[in-house]
Amino acid sequence: MTTNDVAASDARDNLEKNLEKIETLTQRLLNVFAQKSPSNPSLSTPDQKLYTKALQAYWQEVMQNPAKVIEHQVEYWGKTLTHFVDAQKALARGKLEAPKNTGASDRRFSNPLWDSHPYFNFIKQQYQINSDAIQAAVEGLDDLDPKEKRRLRYFTRQIVDMLAPTNFLATNPDALEKALKTDGESLVKGLENLVADLEANNGELVVRLVDESAFEVGGNIATAEGEVVYRNRMMELIQYKATTEKVRETPIVLFPPWINKFYILDLKPQNSLIRWIVDQGYTLFVVSWVNPDERYRDVGMGDYIEEGYLTAFNEVKAITGEDKVNAVGYCIAGTTLNLTLSLLKQKGDNTVKSATFFTTLTDFSEQGEFTPFLQNDFIDAIEEEVDKTGILKSFIMARTFSFLRSNDLVYGPAIRSYMMGETPPAFDLLYWNGDGANLPGKMAKEYLRGLCQSNEFTTTGYDLLGHKLHISDVDIPIYAVTAETDHIAAWRDCYRGFCMTKSRSRQFVVSQSGHIAGIVNPPSKNKYGHYINDDTSLDADDWFKGADFHEGSWWPRWEAWLAKRSGKWVPARQIGDSKHPSLAHAPGTYVLVKANA
Repeated sequence: MTTNDVAASDARDNLEKNLEKIETLTQRLLNVFAQKSPSNPSLSTPDQKLYTKALQAYWQEVMQNPAKVIEHQVEYWGKTLTHFVDAQKALARGKLEAPKNTGASDRRFSNPLWDSHPYFNFIKQQYQINSDAIQAAVEGLDDLDPKEKRRLRYFTRQIVDMLAPTNFLATNPDALEKALKTDGESLVKGLENLVADLEANNGELVVRLVDESAFEVGGNIATAEGEVVYRNRMMELIQYKATTEKVRETPIVLFPPWINKFYILDLKPQNSLIRWIVDQGYTLFVVSWVNPDERYRDVGMGDYIEEGYLTAFNEVKAITGEDKVNAVGYCIAGTTLNLTLSLLKQKGDNTVKSATFFTTLTDFSEQGEFTPFLQNDFIDAIEEEVDKTGILKSFIMARTFSFLRSNDLVYGPAIRSYMMGETPPAFDLLYWNGDGANLPGKMAKEYLRGLCQSNEFTTTGYDLLGHKLHISDVDIPIYAVTAETDHIAAWRDCYRGFCMTKSRSRQFVVSQSGHIAGIVNPPSKNKYGHYINDDTSLDADDWFKGADFHEGSWWPRWEAWLAKRSGKWVPARQIGDSKHPSLAHAPGTYVLVKANA
C-alpha cells in the first residue's frame, strides 16, 4: 500500500467518524427544538402593516411616476445581464478566471477566491447587484412616512445581510476550504458549537461571542478591593478600599446601568475606572443591581429610585458622616439619576452636590437606531411577553442590540463558530457583553412607554412617586460624557436633553469612539481624545464645530472638575462601620447571578 493510499484511507476513516458524530449531534439538536417553547414572533419581526404600507407606497410610485420605476428596473436588469455576459466571456477565454470585480469593498469577501474564482466571484457580484437594487427600491419610496421608511430601511438591511453568500456553507470558500482541510472535522465542531449554544439558551439561538471558561468574575475580572456594606432586594452597595492616605471629603456614588453589570468599569487593573477613581483620592461606592427574576414583575422605575438611588444616598451618608454626595449615572442609570434629581428638587432635598452622566439620554424625541423597535407593534409584543413571564429576558435585549450590528455581532461570529468550528476568543469585553441581566416587567413597560415612546420627562412631565418629574428641575452642577460614534445613545441626542436642564454650571464632553470604549478610556493608553466646548447655548452641530479637540482621555479633565466640588482632604476612610459590616467581598453576590439561571 502506497503512502497516498494510507493517507486516503485515514481520510475516509476520519470522515466516517465525523459522520457518526454528526448523527449524535443531530439527535441532540432535534431534542433541543422538541423542548423549546414557542417564542412570540412579534418580538422578531414588525407588524405586517409595515410591508403593506411599503407595497402601497411602491404601487403609488408606479402609478404616479412609472418612468422612475422602469428606470430602476432597467438599471438592475442591465447590471445583471452585463455581469452574466462578462462571466461568460471570462470562461470563453478558456481560463479559470473571473471577470473584473466592480463591486464595493466588503471585508466579508476577503478570501482571494471571491475575486479569482469564477463561481464565487459571480455569486458575490450578483449578491452586491441585488443588494443595491433592493435598497435603492426602498430609498425610492417617496410616499412613505419617514419613521416607517426608517424601519423599512432597517429590516431590508437585515434581509440583505442575512442572505449574504458568506452565511451559507455552499457559497462560503473559507468554510469549504477548512472542511476539506480537516476532513469535515470543522463542520462537526461547528455543529457542536451550535448545539451547545441552543442548549445553553433553552432553544433560542444566541451566538456565543466569547470563551466563557476564560473568565471568572471576582477571579480575573472585577478584582478591585472592596466590600458589600449594604444589601436590599434591589442592589448591593459596594465600598471600595482607599489606596491613598487622604481622600476628598465628599464621597462618590456610582450607578451603573441595570441592563448590564457594573464590572465593565473594572474589567482589569489597566482599564478600571473604579480603581482610577480610588487612586485619585476619592471614597467610592458602586451599586451592583440585582438580576431580577419573575418575582420582580411588579418592580417599577419608582422602586429603582427609592430602593436604589435614595437608599444608596442615605447609606453612604450614614457610613461617611457627610450630608452630601457626588453622583454618577451610566446610560439608563444616568437617565434615572436625572429623574431622581428632579424628585429631590421637588422635595427640597439637596443631598446631591453634583451629578455626572455617562452616555445618558433624557430627550427621546429622536429615537435613533432604535426607531425600528420603539413602535407600538414591538412594544405591544414586549408587554405581552413580560405579562406572561414577569420579566423582559436578557437574550431579547441582547438580540436587539446585536442586530444593530448584525454582521459584526451575529453573522460573523456565527460563521466562525458554526461553519469554521472555531472556539470563540477569550475577550473580557465580550464576556461582559454576554453577561446580561433581565428587566422587571413593570419597569420595562414604564421605561419604554413613558420615557422612550412618549418622551414625557422632557415634555409634559413623567408621573412617578406622586410627582410629575421634569428635566427642567435639574439645576445642580452637572458633567456629561458622551461618545462620538455611540449607536445606543447618540451624542447629539444626549446633548439635546442635557441642554434642557437649568444647571448654571455644566460641562459637556464628546469622547472619541463608542458607547463603551468612549467611557472606558484610561489615560495610560492615550488612545482616544475628546472634544470640549463651554458654550452649551449652541445647537449640537454648532457646538461641535466650535469644540476644541484634546488628545487623550477625558478622565483627568473630569477629575479636575469633580475635585472643585468634593471638599477638603480628610484621612482615608475605613470600609463600612459597626452598622454596616462586610456582607461579602467585592464584587459581591448579585453580580454572579446569570440571566438564564
